[in-house]
Amino acid sequence: MINNKEKYSLESILIFPDKNEKIKKAIILMHGYGGNAEDISLLSLNWKRYLKNTLIICPNGHEKCSISPSGYQWFDLTRDDPKEILRSVLIAEDKINKFLSEIKNKFNLNNLDICLSGFSQGCMMAINLGLTSAEKYNCIVGFSGKIIDEDDLDKRIKSKTKILLIHGDMDEVVPINYMLKGKDFMLRRKIDIETKIIENCGHNIPLTASSIALSYIQKYLK
Repeated sequence: MINNKEKYSLESILIFPDKNEKIKKAIILMHGYGGNAEDISLLSLNWKRYLKNTLIICPNGHEKCSISPSGYQWFDLTRDDPKEILRSVLIAEDKINKFLSEIKNKFNLNNLDICLSGFSQGCMMAINLGLTSAEKYNCIVGFSGKIIDEDDLDKRIKSKTKILLIHGDMDEVVPINYMLKGKDFMLRRKIDIETKIIENCGHNIPLTASSIALSYIQKYLK
């Protein structure tokens, strides 16, 4: 069942498990730059029937995106100044953390019941949120993303949430070397990380990537 009428600080689509199952786990699925909740929610429809007692939540970014009339952003990518980008990222973190608190209170969940996931810019936010939280999350599953600012993240790491990064080898928007740099960053800090490279894949989430992500989530979000 899809319910997008619940009122939270971020406008969201909520995909509930079938048969009115009790909510015991949740996946927060964040769209990319210029995308929206409806776009990214299509991914969840491939997962829903395999994840019992699991609520999948797709929020819209808190800002409209200037390059996409129907899209949203988590932070502004039109700026050239890294300091301004980071300031925008920190604002987004505060907005999403407030939203996560609302979800946890509403459904009586804690961080270990939640998988943070996202595509591109949404993946970048999931990494930041999952590693800077005082209490680690169950896992992070990121598609086609990168670490926004390694120096900033290194200073703010508080938890070592395990992470899966999936990336296309032909990604022209966020080149695959960003995933490799991210993997090295995690390994040097002894963060449990797995990576999967999808061959002949650009900046998108093909069925293969979706299936790999689902298997990882099933393994850990028990």
